[in-house]
Amino acid sequence: MKLNVKALALTSGLVWGFGLFLATLWIMLFEGSTGATTSIGLFYRGYNISFTGALLGLVWGFFDGLIGGAIFAWLYNLLSGKFKSD
Repeated sequence: MKLNVKALALTSGLVWGFGLFLATLWIMLFEGSTGATTSIGLFYRGYNISFTGALLGLVWGFFDGLIGGAIFAWLYNLLSGKFKSD
């Protein structure tokens, strides 16, 4: 079975982007907007615990998930053909 690279890439991008966005809003709900840089902010330029940071995290997370999902699907399709059992 082969994976659809475009579908998995888009799905991964949406899940990771919106997951980071919602996680940031969740933290803001309980602790408030601190503007503090987190460890994720070291990788995603401009990300912090604020609404603007949540939007930047959404964009960065979408593209990061898109690339990661595409690489995963491509690698899966490449390796699944080599180790096919009859």
